[in-house]
Amino acid sequence: MTMAATAMAPVSGQVHDLMQHRLERALRQRVRYRYVQPSVLREGESFRIQSPCCSRNVDPDGGLIDIALLVPDEWGRWCLCSRDHANATWVARFQNQPLDTAMDLLCVDSDRHFWP
Repeated sequence: MTMAATAMAPVSGQVHDLMQHRLERALRQRVRYRYVQPSVLREGESFRIQSPCCSRNVDPDGGLIDIALLVPDEWGRWCLCSRDHANATWVARFQNQPLDTAMDLLCVDSDRHFWP
């Protein structure tokens, strides 16, 4: 690799920072609970989304709860998981999705898989 190519190659951390910013921006356009600010947290190659529990269905005190987990696959697609709070596990809802499609599914959430 030449010096110019090395300088142009993105560093993994920079790519993740860009992805995190993109996710945060998309979440501002969501349909449910627009008055709270969710957090996007990096977990290795994945991104976990937390939000205050506005409905009080999961946490009666309105504390932070896990909303979604975005897990990349080896082909550059994403698995969008929701949290099963009763069993403390992640449930794969949509697999093999482009990131934009996964974010649309998360932000609209017409079946309330993610924003309980």
